[in-house]
Amino acid sequence: MHKKYTLGLILIAIYAVVLFTVPSLMFDKNVTPILASITLIMVAVYILLGLEIIHRTVLAAFAAVLSIILAVTLGSITAEESLDFIVESIDFNTIGLLLGMMVIVAVLGETGIFYQVGIKLGKVSKGNVWTLMLLLCVFTAVASMFVDNVTTILLMIPVTMSITRTLKIHPIPFIIAQVLVSNIGGAATLIGDPPNILIGSAAGIDFNSFLIYMGPTMAIIFAVSLLLLRLFFKKELKGEQSLERDSDVQVLMHRDEDAIVSRSKGLLIKSMIVLIGVIVLFSLQGITHLEVSIVAIGGAAVLLAITRIPLEKILHEVDWSTLLFFIGLFVIVGIAEHAGLITVLAKLAIGITGGDSWLTFIMIIWLSGIASAFVDNIPFTTTMIPLVHSLISTPSIESTFGTEYQINPLWWALALGADLGGNGTLIGSSAGVVAAGLSMKFGHGISFMRFFKIGFPFMLITLAIGTVLLYGLLLFLY
Repeated sequence: MHKKYTLGLILIAIYAVVLFTVPSLMFDKNVTPILASITLIMVAVYILLGLEIIHRTVLAAFAAVLSIILAVTLGSITAEESLDFIVESIDFNTIGLLLGMMVIVAVLGETGIFYQVGIKLGKVSKGNVWTLMLLLCVFTAVASMFVDNVTTILLMIPVTMSITRTLKIHPIPFIIAQVLVSNIGGAATLIGDPPNILIGSAAGIDFNSFLIYMGPTMAIIFAVSLLLLRLFFKKELKGEQSLERDSDVQVLMHRDEDAIVSRSKGLLIKSMIVLIGVIVLFSLQGITHLEVSIVAIGGAAVLLAITRIPLEKILHEVDWSTLLFFIGLFVIVGIAEHAGLITVLAKLAIGITGGDSWLTFIMIIWLSGIASAFVDNIPFTTTMIPLVHSLISTPSIESTFGTEYQINPLWWALALGADLGGNGTLIGSSAGVVAAGLSMKFGHGISFMRFFKIGFPFMLITLAIGTVLLYGLLLFLY
C-alpha cells in the first residue's frame, strides 16, 4: 500500500510539473489557475482510481468538494451560485434510471431466479466445463442487455461459485469469461452498461436506437468472443476436464432448482411483469417521450407497492456507493467544462485528425478503448461526453455528418470504445471491479496480471472488429 501511495504521488507530481511548464515553454501560453487546478484534480482522480488507493466514492466526493471550493476561491463561480451549479451539473436522468433498476433487480434477486437458472444451466452442461462456460456466458450476456451488467455480475458470481464448487473445478476462468461477455452484452442496449446510460441521457438517444445501432455489432462480436474464450482458456478447460467425477456431476444433477423459487412464485411473477413492462416502455420512448428515469423509478414504485416487501430491506440492497460516485463525477466534469478544459481538448483532437470526420470517429473509438482499459469507463465516459458535444458542433464534422445521420456517429464511437475498452484490465469496468471483490470474498482472488493476459488481447481484437463493423453499419444505414 505504501508503494501505491508513493507511486501515486510521484505520478501526480510529474503531471503537475508538466502542466505548469510545457504550455508556457512550447506553446507560449499560460494555463489559467482554474483550468490548471481542475485538470490536476481530474488527473489525480484517474491515477488514484487506477491504483485503488482510496475508495472511488470517497475519492469522487472529496474531489467534487475540492473542485467547488477552488472554483469559488478563484472566481470561476460565486459562492451564491455554487449550489445551483452543482444541481445543474448532476444528470438526474442517469441517477434516476440507475436507482429505479437497482430497486427492481433487488426485488427480483429475492426470488432466487438467478440461482434456479444457474443450476439448470449446470444440469444442461452435464459437467462438461466448456459447455458450462458457454451456457453461463450466453445467459450473462443476454441478461446484461436488460439488467445492467454490474447487477448481472453481482447476481451471477455466487451462482457460478456454487456450481464450480459442486463440480470441484476452478471458478476463475468462468468469472473472467462472464465479466468479458457482460460488457459485450451490456453494450448492446441503453440500459446494459453504465457508459451507455450516460451517453443516452446526454445525447437524447432512446432505447430502440441503441439496440438498432449497437445490437448487430455486438451480436457478431459476441459470437467471435466465444471463439476467443475457447482459445484463451484452452489449457484451463482441458485441465479441468480431467478433474470431472461422476459423483460430483450427480450431486449437481440431483439438486432441486425449482425448490429455490417455489416459495417465491408470486413475487417472481410480479417482478417479471413489472420488469417486462419497464423494458416495453423503454422501447416505446419515441412514442411516449417519457424519460427512462421516470419509467424506471415508476416501475420500482409499482413493484414495491404490489409486493409489499419492506422498503428498508430493498434500500439496503441498492448500491448507494455507485450513485454517489456518479454524482461526484458529474460535479467534477461540470467544473472542468465551465473552466474551458473541454474546449481545449476539442481543439487538440481536431488538430490531431485535421478535422476529418471519419478519422475523428476512429480516434474516439481507440482513444476511448485504450483509456477505458486503465481508467474505469464510467468516469472516462463522463469526461468524454462534453468533448464529443464540442466536436460535433465543429464546422468540418458538422458538414460531414450534419443532418444526414439521425444520431451523430461520434456517440456510437464513444459507446463502442468505452464499453469494449473496459475489458482490457480488471479495473477498466465496474463489472470487473465487482467481480474481483466478490471472488475475493469467496476465497478466489483475481490478480491484475491474470485478467490482463486474457482481457487486453481480447479487448484489442474485439475493438478492431467492432470498429470495422460499426463503420460498415453506419455506411449501410445511410
